[in-house]
This record gives sequence, structure tokens and C-alpha cells, in this order.
Amino acid sequence: MHAGHFRTEHDLLGDREVPAEVYYGVHTLRAIENFPITGTPISIYPELIKALAAIKQAAALANHELGLLDKPRCDAIVAACQELMAGKLHEQFVVDVIQGGAGTSTNMNANEVIANRALELLGHQKGEYQHLHPNEHVNIGQSTNDVYPSALKIATWFGIAGLVDAMAILRCAFEAKAGEFADIIKMGRTQLQDAVPMTLGQEFSTYAVMLGEDEQRLREAAMLICEINLGATAIGTGITAHPSYAPVVLRRLREITGIALETAPNLFEATQDCGAFVQLSGVLKRVAVKLSKTCNDLRLLASGPRAGLGEINLPPMQAGSSIMPGKVNPVIPEVMNQIAFEVIGNDVTVSFAAEAGQLQLNAFEPIIAHSLFKSVSHLRNGCLTLAERCVKGITANADRLRATVENSIGVVTALNPYIGYANATAVAQEAHATGGSVYEIVLRKGLLTKEQLDRILQPETLTRPAPLDVLVKPQ
Repeated sequence: MHAGHFRTEHDLLGDREVPAEVYYGVHTLRAIENFPITGTPISIYPELIKALAAIKQAAALANHELGLLDKPRCDAIVAACQELMAGKLHEQFVVDVIQGGAGTSTNMNANEVIANRALELLGHQKGEYQHLHPNEHVNIGQSTNDVYPSALKIATWFGIAGLVDAMAILRCAFEAKAGEFADIIKMGRTQLQDAVPMTLGQEFSTYAVMLGEDEQRLREAAMLICEINLGATAIGTGITAHPSYAPVVLRRLREITGIALETAPNLFEATQDCGAFVQLSGVLKRVAVKLSKTCNDLRLLASGPRAGLGEINLPPMQAGSSIMPGKVNPVIPEVMNQIAFEVIGNDVTVSFAAEAGQLQLNAFEPIIAHSLFKSVSHLRNGCLTLAERCVKGITANADRLRATVENSIGVVTALNPYIGYANATAVAQEAHATGGSVYEIVLRKGLLTKEQLDRILQPETLTRPAPLDVLVKPQ
């Protein structure tokens, strides 16, 4: 079996020498050679490795329960899978994240690592497959075509949970700032032009609400990926599997993962349809677009510090220029923007890959997986970074904000209910033409008293609907 530091393994293409110390086998070796694409192995996604191990463990337990796998082999496979779920041997998952074969290389990488570790636990050498075989025992009753998409869904479910938690941390950071800035008056803007007054707290509360909405959308999308096709085997017929395998393996997989998984009602549809991945990718794009918009706002509000809006201060994270002393750039919002651009591109990739499948199987699920895992992981890291290294340290330039309100023509809109639209328009035109303040023009025209103006222009009056008793009725 062993020659030097190699062992000989056989597949349908012939014999190959596999390094004696590795846990993967000949199928994985050929995949390494065939797919030198990104240089990034699937081990970069530990959730995927754990999901594959969970499925293989559930399959072993189900097949033992159904009388198709003896207890010693079952126990060894289960023990090997539990080690993988605990984070061990992940470095043995070496096939490239982008691969042909609809994920077969990934499935065989898992089968071989589990088989060889199980062989060791049984007291045998790696590669002694006559005692426990990657296909005959680890993969019994399974196909890549039901294992791989089911593993993607389980791995993505765990990833979404982490992303939702990170979004909640960012939402709480914005909520805290909304409370801190609740009484700071400023000008709102539409189309980058002065609009009407608001509080900085109201502005920041918007970002919190947007995140909260998307947390809920992600939870809804996660429900769609709880439907799996395990038991379909190759195309949905369940060929080679025990007639009772699907419900038994589902029960075992629920116990192992803690996820309320369901077997798809039509296994033919579930084996070829990638609609749940498209839906999830669309929600991830929604999250990215809104986070990017928020970061655009933060960069704009903090622009300056003297020649821009300069309404808020982002915490300085690093020197901003190799040539301009003292320059500090909004690097944390900028990195969030770039994550968003990537996620939007990933969504396009998922859409094309889902559309490109033919007949009973989609062969392009590896790129769907790679795209989704990147989007989920990078968004999670981005949310945590934005919360900790930016939002929590934001401060407000309250005096500057109030000054822009007092000097703005837009404040005249707040006077509409008191002096009427026609009078307010005349005041706005004069203020724009002369550079005078709305406050002074209203006093000079005798439209309101100083006491009335001071009361109307208080923050609590400017940033809420006008009382009914002061509304001017149309003539």
C-alpha cells in the first residue's frame, strides 16, 4: 500500500500516488490538479465543512438505523464527523472554491477525509479502504447532487445567523447615537439642497430602522433555505437509497444541527432549482445597497473638516495621506462601500449561475456557494467594523448644525402653517435675493412677533407636525 512517503490509491482513471500523511485521497488529488483557479481552498468556509460533516454523520446514523451500515463503521464515521464539526482537520479540505463537477470534488474531499480518519480510529492505515470506503460507506445512500446543495443551505443558514447578529450590533450603535443626538437641530436635505429642519437623532434613527427591516428580511430568507433535497440522490428518484432513508436522515440532521429542516415535497424540483439561493442573494444585495447608502451619508456629513458639510466627526482611524499632513479620511465607511460593491456583483454571479443550470441539475452551485459565502462573511465583518470603529465614536458639531438652521432659507417652510404659503414664498425670495435671514425679514414685515418666532423655531416645534389650532386655512 505504501511506497516511501506515498500511498497508492485507485480510481476509474487509474492509480495515483497520494502523500501518505494527508487525509484526502485520489479524487481530491485530481481536483487539486484540475482546478488551480483561485488558490483559495474550501476550508476558508468552516461552516461548509461543518455542514458536510453534519450530513455525513446524519447519513451514517440513518443507514445504521436502517440496517445498511454496521455499528463499528458507523461509530467511526460519526466520531470523525464530530471532530470536523469541532474544527479539526479543516486544513485537509483543499479543493478550490471554484470547481467543475457540480460540487463532486467537495463531496469526495469530505468522503475521503472522513473515511481516512475513521480508518485510523478503527486501527487501520489511511487508504486501507477495504475496511471502510469513502464511497461504499461514508457516501452510502447519497449523491453529490443531494449532499452538496443541502450542505450549502445548512452552511448559509449558520452564516445568516452570524450576519443578523452583526447587523443587530450595528443597529444598536445607530440607536444609541440617535438617542445621544435627539436634541441637536440641523437642516435636512433633499437632492443635496436645503429642505426643512430635523434633528440629528432623527437622521441617525433612520439608519437603525433600515437595518432592523433588513434583519427581518434575512430571517425570512433563511426560512426558504431550510428546505433540503437530502434523499433525492442523483436527480430526485432516490435511487440507491433505502426507501425510508429521507425521513430518517432528516430527523438525524435536525438533531445534529438544531435547524428546523424540511425535506422538499418534490425532490426532482429541489435538486435542480436554485431559487432559494437567488432569493437570499437578492436580500443580501438589499442589505448591501442600504448600508452603502448609509455610509455615503456618513462620509458626506463628515466632509471637510472646514470646506465640506462638517456636521459630524468620524473617529480618526489612520493618517489619510502620504503627502498631505493632517489629512484623515473616512476609511471605515469606504471599506463598507467596497463590500457593498462586491455583494452587488456577487448577486449578478448567483443570478447567472442559477439561470444556467440545465435539466435535472445545476452544475454551477460551487460559484453560487462561493458568492453567497463571500457576501455573508464580508457583510458580517463590515457591520462589526462599522459599528466598533466608526459609529460608536461619531460626535456632532452642534453649534455648526444650529447655525445652518438659523441661516437657512429652508426654515421658512416651518412658517407655512403660521403665515401661509404666499407670505412664506415672498420671504424666501427676499432672503435669497438679499442674503438676509428669514428671521429678520419676518420680523420686519410684521408677519410674526419675536416671541412667536422664537417659539416656532424651537427644535421641538421645528421637527414635528404643527398644532392644528395654528394651521392657516386656505382663503
